[in-house]
Formats: sequence, C-alpha cells, structure tokens
Amino acid sequence: MTNPTLFPAWKALEAHQAKIGNVTLAELFAGDAERFRNFSIRFGDIVLDYSKNGVTDVTMGLLLGLANEAKLDEARAGLFGGDRVNSTEDRPALHMALRASAAHGGHGLTFKIDGVDVAPVVKAELELMFDFADQIRHGAFKGATGKRIRHIINIGIGGSDLGPALIVDALRPDIGGKLQLDFVSNVDGAHLDAVLAKADPEKTLFIIASKTFTTSETMANARSARKWLAEKLGEAAVDRHFVAVSTNIAAVQEFGIDPTRMFRFWDWVGGRYSLWSAIGLSIIIAVGPNKFRDLLAGAAAMDRHFLEAPLAQNLPVILGLLQVWHRDFCHMSAQAILPYAQDLWRLPAYLQQLEMESNGKSVTRQGTPVTWHTSPVIWGQAGTNGQHAFHQMLHQGSEPVPCDFILVARDRSAFPDQHHMLFANGLAQSAALAFGKSAAAVGAEMKAAGRDAATIAALTPHRTFAGNRPSTTILLPILDPYHLGALIALYEHKVFVAATIWGINPFDQWGVELGKEMANALLAGKGGPADSSTAGLMALYDSYTHRK
Repeated sequence: MTNPTLFPAWKALEAHQAKIGNVTLAELFAGDAERFRNFSIRFGDIVLDYSKNGVTDVTMGLLLGLANEAKLDEARAGLFGGDRVNSTEDRPALHMALRASAAHGGHGLTFKIDGVDVAPVVKAELELMFDFADQIRHGAFKGATGKRIRHIINIGIGGSDLGPALIVDALRPDIGGKLQLDFVSNVDGAHLDAVLAKADPEKTLFIIASKTFTTSETMANARSARKWLAEKLGEAAVDRHFVAVSTNIAAVQEFGIDPTRMFRFWDWVGGRYSLWSAIGLSIIIAVGPNKFRDLLAGAAAMDRHFLEAPLAQNLPVILGLLQVWHRDFCHMSAQAILPYAQDLWRLPAYLQQLEMESNGKSVTRQGTPVTWHTSPVIWGQAGTNGQHAFHQMLHQGSEPVPCDFILVARDRSAFPDQHHMLFANGLAQSAALAFGKSAAAVGAEMKAAGRDAATIAALTPHRTFAGNRPSTTILLPILDPYHLGALIALYEHKVFVAATIWGINPFDQWGVELGKEMANALLAGKGGPADSSTAGLMALYDSYTHRK
C-alpha cells in the first residue's frame, strides 16, 4: 500500500468531515445524554475517554473502515510475528518480547525471529541485570575504595536517556532516599559539569548506554566522566565505577570496563523502544527487580490487549485513528501532551521522540513521496504549570490543538488535598476547551457585576471562548509501575497504528543521520561548508574562541 488517500474510506472521511465540520462539541453532547459512555473504552481500570473529540458514530465507523482497508490486522500480526517490519534496516521490531516472559512467568506471548524463540536470551540478560542491581542496592558491589555506591549517573542520549529518565522520575515514590540518580545526555559540557559538581567519585557508578559504543555525544560525555574519575581515584578505579549497556564488547573493553559488566540488547530493539531492555538498568537499580517486573507486566498486558481486542474497543487503535482524523481530515498540525501528574513531567519529551522520530516521515515504505500529513508536532508540559504558560493559546489561539490529558485518580504524595485540586484542574481544562464560554454568558456576568454597556461591548470579544477544542482523557487509577508500563505501551502501539494508516515505516530514523555527518565533517575540518552562512558562522566561532 502506497497511498491511503485512494482508499474508499479516506474519500468518505473527507466528505464526512466537510459535512460535520461545523457541528460543535456542545451540540454533540446535547444530542447524546450518554456520550461519555458511548465514546469511552476501558482496559482493566484504565479509561480512554474520547467523547470530547468532534467525532460521531459515523466518524468512528469510517475510521475503523480505514484501518481495515490499510490492513491493520495483518500489519499487527506481522509486528508480533517477528516480520521484518523495519524494512529499510531489514529488522523485526520486537520490543514486546522484552516484557512478555518476565511479566507472565513464561505464560505470555511467544516471540520468534526466523523461527527461534527469543525468550531464553531475554530472560538470561534480565537475570544478569537483576543480579547486578541487587548487588548495588544491597551494598555488595562497592567502589574502588570500598565505599557503597549511592549515586548512579546514566550517560546516554535519545532512547538511551529519555525512557529511563521518564520512568525513574515517574516512579519516584518507589525509590526511597538511599540512591541518587542523574541522567546526562547533552554533549554540552555544562550538563555533565552540573551533575559531577554534586557527585562523590568514591560513591558514584556511571552507566554508559550506547548500543554501538560509538554514539558521539554519549562517548564524549563518557570520556570526560572517565577522565574526571581517574584524576580523583586513579586509572585502576575505572573498572569499579563504570558499566556499559552495549553490543560492542571490543570498544567496551578498550574503554576499561570489565565485559562481565556489559549488559546487552539486540538490533531488533529500536532505541526509542528500549527502556524495557538493558537500557533500563538504571530503572532496575532505582526501583528494584520486582517493581521493574511490574512495569513489564503492565506493558505486556497492553501488548496482549492491542493484539487481541476488537478494533472498536482497542485503546491504541482508537488513539491512533483519532490522530489520523485530526491530522489529515481536520488539518491540525500539533498535538499537546498534558500529564496532570508532576512525576510525569518528562512524558511530553519522551513522546516527542517516540512519535516524531517514528512517524516524522515524508516517504512511504516503498520510498514514494507522501501527499498526506504524517506526524503532528508533539509538545506539552505537566499541569498545572502549562495553564500559566501556553493554555491561553489552547483556549483562544487561531488553530485548535488536540490535547491528551493524562489524569491519575489516587495520589502517592504526602499532600492529597493538593492532588484533589490538581485533578479538578485537569477536568476543568478539558471541559473548558470543549465547551468554552459564549458571548451571551460573558455579557450577563459583566452586567451582573455592574459593568456599563460600553465596557461590556468592548471586553466581551476578549473574554469569549469559542470552545470546540478537541481533547482525549486517559485516566489511570494510580501512577504505579504496572499502570505506567501500560501507558507507555499504549503510546507505542498508537504510533504503529497511525504509521500503518499512513503507509510509513515507524522503526527507522534516517533523518537523524544527516546532521551528524555534517557535524563530524565540521569537527574534522574536512571539505569546508558549502554555504556562506555556515562558513561565516564557523569563522566567527573560530575568532571568538581563538581556535585558529
């Protein structure tokens, strides 16, 4: 399939959107007293409420028809069956295999590549990680001077940073006060400098997370961290303060890390899908093996739901179809991620990579140009901070932005009254976006407050909210490892659903490479910049820093 716009359902959706485009959410709710029940679905105790989107039964029927015409069932079966769905790199994408056996005690789904069950190698690597994490957590593994490790610094970038950092922050109540964890990703030396300023070398363990052990930003930070530690404790100490997550044993050994402390993963695990693998070593050290298993269990349960649930009752399918609806038929170019949970403050950044690196494509799987829209711009911030930053634009800006509100019912902080306030704010924002406030209501309020007619006329346009801004709400009962795992897997599979409709490969990321190649050329001084802007700015940099 190369062009979804040729599907009959696509044409029908275009005609349908033109027909209902002026129908408001207020009208849809007024016409259906059971709209919440009719346009929300559940997986266990997780609720997906999509009633505040401008869709009807006809819309959803056509979108599900589009999924069928795009052969989503077939694509889903191929993904779980180990097909080489990453066609440009000739690889499967079996991150689901990382959580199946550990989560279900061997009674989950079976994942094979070329007929070989991958469960044994996954289990073996997990056990190595669990054992090492327990050694750190219980003080059996000590630094070079015999002191207990208290500070973990994960050095990685992209998927080797965003996922673990998100999970460690989100599961903050499960860590306790015994361990400090930091994540260094930016090649800007200020990032590493700020973390090392609060580190005690005798109590610090560095995790260098790079599949190839050649990622330029990661290895620059790793070499600087190594130099810092060696200057303070001596070269011999490196072996006790560095471990690697990689597949390049020669490079790991050359760096000075004992290969028995190299934890591996496989080329069928994409970087942005890798937190469930050895890349999650920092997570396991932080929360312990049992809670990491709970994280895997939640993701594995969502995997099974995605694979087996009917499309109309399938959370990732509905979420993916809504994105296609907003992007291609309502022509909305952005999507906001609004977690009303401070511990999920990194979720927007995590989903930026997951969605835009996966679906930010302009060619189909067959290499032909797309003539339809693919990934929207993903952005956001934790509520209620966002309300005092960009919600003005969400409510009254010139372009509607679909929003995902992630709400959590039960609080794990020491201040439950504040959580009640937080939850109310999340609900209020989604309702305000949907229903707005009419000019008549604004005028009546100002009149009741004693404002004169001229003031009312002047201020009413500024205080009126058009509403009709779409949003989806995901309600979790509690932010614990199991439900967090399910939430992340939900978004993983949503990305696959949208990619299947769009006919693109969500598992490669060639767009990341060009900038790296050009940066390396600039660093090496090979073949000067071809354009006057780059050459001029490089010359200014050299003059400011006296580099030449």
